Amino acid sequence: MTEERVLALAGLFQATALAQQLANEGRCDEQALEASLQSVFRIDAPSVVGVYGNVGNVRLGLRTLIAQLDENSRDMAVTRMAVTVLRLERSLSSRHGLLDQLQQGIVTAQRQVDHFGLGSPQVIGRLAELYASTLSTLRPRVMVTGNPQLLQQSAIVERVRASLLAGVRSAVLWQQIGGRQWQLLLHRKRCSMLARGLLTGATLDNR
Repeated sequence: MTEERVLALAGLFQATALAQQLANEGRCDEQALEASLQSVFRIDAPSVVGVYGNVGNVRLGLRTLIAQLDENSRDMAVTRMAVTVLRLERSLSSRHGLLDQLQQGIVTAQRQVDHFGLGSPQVIGRLAELYASTLSTLRPRVMVTGNPQLLQQSAIVERVRASLLAGVRSAVLWQQIGGRQWQLLLHRKRCSMLARGLLTGATLDNR
């Protein structure tokens, strides 16, 4: 397990934590959401840290990952979602037509970001639509549980889907740098130690 892989995992867990916050409370950590959405557009970033801008941008993800690795404080809904997103990425990797569709959609959405801004309803809606038309057609489907009344509101559903799209971006990154699911089981302590180190560093640097 390396720091780069831990960062990619933190990106994934940040995205699923955001989806869970939205599903339960109708709101989420806006700064973390912006960082996660930014990662979707950083396709050619020179480094893993570059995908997220800096380590501080995945603080929520690092905290969530540490909690998930500690058996006493884990949120099973977040873990289930993260594992499903990793499996979904594997389904996507063999579907070249869908991958092309996804990449084209992200290029189109980037033009909307330039025009309306990253957190605008137009961009969130576009990313959500992209998730629904590509990733939602694959198995396994990511099941989001929460407050049924909130999950009937289209604005909340769009933000959840946009967060999950960011989760898939991190899952793709994790795979690209040699991340495998069994490493999570075998290297749990090392993963937690590295995540704590990254979190401490980000907090001290206030990055």
